[in-house]
Amino acid sequence: MLTVVKRSGVTEPFSREKVVRGARRSCQGRPVEEDALQQLAHQVEDTIRSSGVSEVPSHEVGLAILGPLRKLDEVAYLRFASVYRAFSSVEDFEKEIVDLRAARGEQQGEQEEDDSE
Repeated sequence: MLTVVKRSGVTEPFSREKVVRGARRSCQGRPVEEDALQQLAHQVEDTIRSSGVSEVPSHEVGLAILGPLRKLDEVAYLRFASVYRAFSSVEDFEKEIVDLRAARGEQQGEQEEDDSE
């Protein structure tokens, strides 16, 4: 059984539904299908289970959400990251946006390489 250790030290069973709820809040008003949120939760669970440990800190669950959410919807990712990483200034958002743009540029470069082969 996979359990999550909260910051308070309390443990609870891993819940895909909690992952979906958190991601859904970040996706509010965005063009994201419910099925995509369910797939994201499945990916998060797979990532955590592949670590081979039965107890994971809640922080690790948050980290596991960030990657798939970033691919799903960049605005939702920024919303989630701003809360998860406790952004405290506009500069925090700016830095994250710069990182998103850089990653997008790398992906486009890789795509162009694949297309030219």
